[in-house]
Amino acid sequence: MNLAFHIARRYLFSKKSHNAINIISMVSVFGVAAATIAMVCTLSVFNGFQDLLTGLYKNFEPELKIRAFEGKTFRLNSDFDLIRAHKEVAVFCESLEENALIRYKGSQASALVKGVSDNFSELANMDSLVYAGKFVLEEEGFQFASIGIGLASLLGTGSSFIDPVTLYAPKRTGSLNPLNPASAFKTRRILLTATFGIDQPEYDDRIIIVPLNFARELFEYTDELSSVELKLKKGANLQRVKEDFRQLLGPDFIVEDLKEQKADIYRINRVEKWITYLILCFILLIALFNVIGSLSMLILEKKQDAGILRRLGADHKTIRKVFLYEGVMIAFWGAFSGILLGVLLCLIQQHFGLLKLGSGNFIVGSYPVLVKASDLFFILLTVLAVSLPSVWWPVHYYFKNDELP
Repeated sequence: MNLAFHIARRYLFSKKSHNAINIISMVSVFGVAAATIAMVCTLSVFNGFQDLLTGLYKNFEPELKIRAFEGKTFRLNSDFDLIRAHKEVAVFCESLEENALIRYKGSQASALVKGVSDNFSELANMDSLVYAGKFVLEEEGFQFASIGIGLASLLGTGSSFIDPVTLYAPKRTGSLNPLNPASAFKTRRILLTATFGIDQPEYDDRIIIVPLNFARELFEYTDELSSVELKLKKGANLQRVKEDFRQLLGPDFIVEDLKEQKADIYRINRVEKWITYLILCFILLIALFNVIGSLSMLILEKKQDAGILRRLGADHKTIRKVFLYEGVMIAFWGAFSGILLGVLLCLIQQHFGLLKLGSGNFIVGSYPVLVKASDLFFILLTVLAVSLPSVWWPVHYYFKNDELP
């Protein structure tokens, strides 16, 4: 048996001669636990928001997007035939995106026209995104469009879809007539069949989805594309497939997964998460002053015990270990209980949503949470690493100055 550890355990859990030391020891444990709970809950809320955004984007954005390294458009080559026939690819969708002016009756707005191939509904979960109407690209020889709900509200298209919208795009070819500025634009009209939304302004307020051929005619392209969007089969290894396609296509193309497509948003979330974590570390440091105080008082109270141990043959190193183990156990039990309580609070919030976001037009009514095992392990290491100096210092101070008998 480890004598020093056994004595330290008895000191932590047995009643002291002075009741104040009991209280201070428990306050030390609760202080470390409270800081740990705050870390677990805060990091889990940031994970929840990130997971929420990922879920929203996955309904519309592809798992993998291929675009040109230089320039806005590119043409398909033989390498894309291999990608289309790849065993892990479920949907191969072609896309062309350009900005245009959209008019409906007396209203107008700038819009991002997204021309897509016929299988786009297999790539994006459009059925769950449609607010009104039905998502259709082509039917019985007619072409149709779907518009973001924010853009529809700005134009006042309503949900009747009787009158077409008119799209204006600058001509890419031909000469301009300065006496007729309108001749510099190519116009096309198209009927709407649906409004959609994913609760993100960058989509809802800007995008109109049209057939790929319609977009090519409007912007005067032939077979050019802005991107190729891919959906993989269930169970496919996303990272491995992405690296295979990068090697296949070479440096002229960029292959991005969802997090790389939305790198700025994920980067902001990550920065906010770890800045908050650093702030909580400072709070933990303040809580650890209780550990220093309780350990110092315990050392002073147990002077006689230390003298008895020394006379019984315990060396200086063994007696030091008793108080070091005492401090480490205070930090460990605080961290361990804090993690357990933090996970419990997160699970309660996840299932019952007790903590609400407040009044307003939010995507969800309560704070989303997602507990990650990697975060819990990192928090435990952080608490123990920050606690060690606060444990070592009082022991080192009293034994260095030989204040024990």
